[in-house]
Amino acid sequence: MTNDHPTSGITRVDGRLKVTGAIRYAAEYPFPGLVYGALVSSTIAKGTITGINSKAAENLPGVVAVISHLNAPKVPGYQGKGDEDGPVLKTFNDNKIYFNGQPVVLVIANTFERAKYAASQIKITYQQEKHQTNIEAGLRDTIKPWGDGSDYVRGQANAYQTAPVKIEAEYRTPIHVHNAMEPFAMTALWNGDKVTVYTKSQYIKGMQREIMSMFNLPEENVTVNSKVIGGAFGSGSPLWPYAKAALIGAKMIGKPLKVVIDRGQMFTMVGYRSPAIQKLGMGATADGKLVGITHLATGETATYEQFAEGITSTTNILYDCPNVNTQYRITKLDLSVPTYTRGPGETTGVFALESAMDELAHALNMDPLELRKKNYSERDQEENLPWSSKYLNECYEMGAAHFGWEKRNQKPGSVTKDGWLVGYGVSNGVYGAGRAPCVAKARLSADGILLIQSSTSDMGPGTATVMVKIASGIINIPVENIKFELGNSSLPAAPGEYGSMTTSSVGSAVYDVCTALNEQFNQLDGKSGTAHPDYTRILKEHNLPYVEVTHKSQGSPDAQKFSTHAYCVHFVEVNVHPTLGTVKVTRVVAALDGGKILNPITARSQVIGGAVWGIGMALMEGGVLDHRYGKYVNNSLGDYHVASNADVPQIEVLFVDKADPVTNPMGSKGIGEVTIVGFAAAVANAVFNATGKRVRDLPITPDKLV
Repeated sequence: MTNDHPTSGITRVDGRLKVTGAIRYAAEYPFPGLVYGALVSSTIAKGTITGINSKAAENLPGVVAVISHLNAPKVPGYQGKGDEDGPVLKTFNDNKIYFNGQPVVLVIANTFERAKYAASQIKITYQQEKHQTNIEAGLRDTIKPWGDGSDYVRGQANAYQTAPVKIEAEYRTPIHVHNAMEPFAMTALWNGDKVTVYTKSQYIKGMQREIMSMFNLPEENVTVNSKVIGGAFGSGSPLWPYAKAALIGAKMIGKPLKVVIDRGQMFTMVGYRSPAIQKLGMGATADGKLVGITHLATGETATYEQFAEGITSTTNILYDCPNVNTQYRITKLDLSVPTYTRGPGETTGVFALESAMDELAHALNMDPLELRKKNYSERDQEENLPWSSKYLNECYEMGAAHFGWEKRNQKPGSVTKDGWLVGYGVSNGVYGAGRAPCVAKARLSADGILLIQSSTSDMGPGTATVMVKIASGIINIPVENIKFELGNSSLPAAPGEYGSMTTSSVGSAVYDVCTALNEQFNQLDGKSGTAHPDYTRILKEHNLPYVEVTHKSQGSPDAQKFSTHAYCVHFVEVNVHPTLGTVKVTRVVAALDGGKILNPITARSQVIGGAVWGIGMALMEGGVLDHRYGKYVNNSLGDYHVASNADVPQIEVLFVDKADPVTNPMGSKGIGEVTIVGFAAAVANAVFNATGKRVRDLPITPDKLV
């Protein structure tokens, strides 16, 4: 086991570059003749634009252009694009308004300040139509998402109703906004029919393809750069409307153009976690064996594009239960489209599932950890497959021991300390451990430098660092001589950085290409086997400046025979003020089965990050809409509260650290997503244990406890 003080691992290879400002983010690239764009957003939620008065803005000093649907060129990729093909908001294509905050005008000037001021002088008139932005009102008109397998039945539907002990409850989660530290930005440069962009992208090759499709360009004409990302969490994958505006604007004016959206626009232009209303019924025998689970969930999507996620998917697999039925529906609202957000689907659904397990444990007068152990699933009952590996019981045991779970009092509201009520809560987190094909290139030069390349990205977890760590276990040279290059679409093709599969996918390609490089050197040396060759001597003897290998890693054919997931058990202590209703998270222990932990230093940071966001989700985060206008009323970091240092206690991280035999040659399972899944339920369960009050509607604010 690796404990909270990792004894192995390497620090971030790009750490010094980041803290000294030597590495550039999307909005920090200077170019001769660079101009700046500011977007004007719609002020209605539905309707059409009837007029744009831009004279005052056009006459201001430094203004280069004012672009809208009235003068923008026709975009080849806009013609006939349907909902099933992906994002369909056609920026500057017509006068239709789909949501409040939609970008409708781009003002370009020779300074950022002039562009922002000129944008404020644009006057737009609308023909307003009746809109709907309330998910609760939308419950009367839901649809089944296409292609997601949203209905599931195992055994008998609603069998929980026949159980001796049963609970029924409704759980609600609000909009969660991607308030990353780095605002979204794109700098676009056209040279004839070739374009180069600098942006934040979790899927560099995917964004390249979207730009190719938008302008009908060949691959070699589109270059996407995304070296570092200051947070994205799922929002950094699509080609959002602001980026389309930047591309169109730069092409029109023939100058390098930078567009950076502001904090308010972060709420409407780059997606968010869909709110959800979930109904959950759960029943068990008197000794705690599950009889049935029913889980019904409703999320939202936009009117112009469909988004769906697996809110009920974990309910199908987490517990040994003979009768499970789940259903997921979405309602179309006049809002911008939601998108994937850390632990997408599972984070929302497991809050309801793990809260319900706690409610059932209370109804049974049973320890909630014992209830989970009693219903441990030995195989994936949905797919009827064995687990590739599962050390959830080990997580229970070591997490409970480290946390001191045995001190938990079963009676809510019975423990106090210094005038505060004290409560303990626990929950599970589960997330699939996927892997996608990936290509990597490795070159070992006569100067002793190993360069590895792949077009992946790094939105913060330390992608390059773990790739260097993987390579260092195969190529016998000092770590400081290993370089990993990422962040450019011209590099070997990599999948997107999401779904907790980057280390498994790109790491496998790095592992395989380094293994192939060793083999190449051994062949040159007339040897075989896995011994480390003398690289410098072999290159010198063969008069070679370097040896280079490119390898595509596909994944194991046996992977389809198993169900593979990462697991996390969250143990949380809270203090609740009995008069004010204030909640403090005072202790966190997270125990994880993430397969083989490749670099404990950065892995621990991943877990801490998930827990911090989990605290925010549980106690403070939520987008608030004024449904009269379909407009956010808390669209700033001053009003949309996220967890700060003062809200976060010491977070203790425990790893089982046992290799998975199927996932990849390293034996790892991704942990980026699973660390937030279920965390909010652990907090809510702890609050109930402290107060006897069950909050089913996040966030848990003082008004819900007083």
